[in-house]
Amino acid sequence: MASDRENAEVYTGNDICKRKSMELLEKMQLPRGMLPLDDIEEVGYNEATGFVWLKQKKSKTHVFRSIDRTVWYDKEVTAVVENRRMKRLTGVKSKELLIWVAISDISIQDPNSGKITFTTRTGLSRTFPVSAFEEEEDIKN
Repeated sequence: MASDRENAEVYTGNDICKRKSMELLEKMQLPRGMLPLDDIEEVGYNEATGFVWLKQKKSKTHVFRSIDRTVWYDKEVTAVVENRRMKRLTGVKSKELLIWVAISDISIQDPNSGKITFTTRTGLSRTFPVSAFEEEEDIKN
């Protein structure tokens, strides 16, 4: 993992980190509201390996209202990104009934379907509309 952080572009400070995380999601053709983090201290991206990390001051729980899903983001979220996919994801859990389930993979298989799939380490998956993860400001406009 240390080698993934070598030669990475690293940004610090909430404003630039929020902007860079949005730019990265757009570049990977993923919804801009998928990582609604607060007080981001650091964002790193190694374009050669696709490894990305985001560090925030404290963990955060967010409710995606349109699908009534609660998601927890750890202080550090890491993933390997590629077009329309985040794999080897760490630091993200979704509440299923009363249990927190770690999400390991997020992908949009067919961009025309308007669907995004979240997969756990055990291979279980759920599919939702991509629109549920657009930035809240984007939805209003």
